[in-house]
Order: sequence, then structure tokens, then C-alpha cells
Amino acid sequence: MKNVTDSFLSLGYWPSAGSFGFNTDILATNPINLSVVLGVLIFFGKGVLSDLLDNRKQRILKTIRNSEELREGALDQLEKARARLRKVETEADQFRVNGYSEIEREKFNLINSTYKTLEQLENYKNETIHFEQQRAINQVRQRVFQQALQGALGTLNSCLNNELHLRTISTNIGMFGTVKEITD
Repeated sequence: MKNVTDSFLSLGYWPSAGSFGFNTDILATNPINLSVVLGVLIFFGKGVLSDLLDNRKQRILKTIRNSEELREGALDQLEKARARLRKVETEADQFRVNGYSEIEREKFNLINSTYKTLEQLENYKNETIHFEQQRAINQVRQRVFQQALQGALGTLNSCLNNELHLRTISTNIGMFGTVKEITD
């Protein structure tokens, strides 16, 4: 390693053929080189750096404007959504109130309808009972009448003989004849 360093140090002692040579004094050459490089960079890079910064500034400003526009749009949409929410809540309250009143009205109508139906059923029941009672009474009357008629016919048949029968018929015919003369 010492040989490599020595070879660079020996370069510094070469006789210069002109004004070109290597200066191995690091402390003296480094600030000069840095100032030259910085000068060149500032001179040529100033325009490029300025353009880059201007472009970056324009993009940032454009992004900020777009963000502000989006924010305004979002605020408008939020306000519209809130207005729609208030409207929907109002309509929901109206539907709820109308629904409750409709339910009460339907309940009242159902109770009235049921009451009327029950009255009609009670009337039908009473009419059916009355009809069945009349039918039962008529059946009993018919049986009593048939039994009385059979009993009377049985009594007449057992009591009447031919002669009595003919006399009864003659008397009845006579009575009809008298009734006919009176009505004429």
C-alpha cells in the first residue's frame, strides 16, 4: 500500500512541461475544486433548478386548487345529503303518523265490522231458533191432529154401524141443502 501512495506522491515532483500538473496538497486543492464545481453547477444548473422548482410549485398549487374544488364539491354534496336526510326523516315521520292513524282507523273499522257481523249472526241464530221452534210446533200439531183423527176414526168405526152411518150421512146432506137454500 505504501508503494501506491509513494507513486502518487512522486507524481507531484515531476517537472511540469507547461502549466498542467497534479497538486497533491489536499487542503489547498479541495476548496478550489469545490468552488469551481459549485460555480459551474450554479451557473448552468440555476435555470434547470429554477424550472424544476417552478414546475413543482405549479403542480403543488394545481393540486391545492383541485383539492379546494373537491372540498367545495364535497361540502355541497354533504349539504345536499343533509337536506335529503331531513326531507326523508320528515316524510318518515309523516308516514309513521299516517300509519298510526291508518292503523287506528282500520282497527276501528274492523271492530265495527266484526260487531255488525256478530249482530247479523245473532239475528240469524235467533231466526233459525224461531224457525226450528215453529217447525217443531207444527210437527207436534200434525202428529196430535193425526192421532186425534185416527182416534176419532177408530171410535166412529167402532161405534157406527151401517144404519147409523146412513142416518148421519142423510142428516149431513140435509144440513147442506138447508145451508145452500139460505145462501141462494
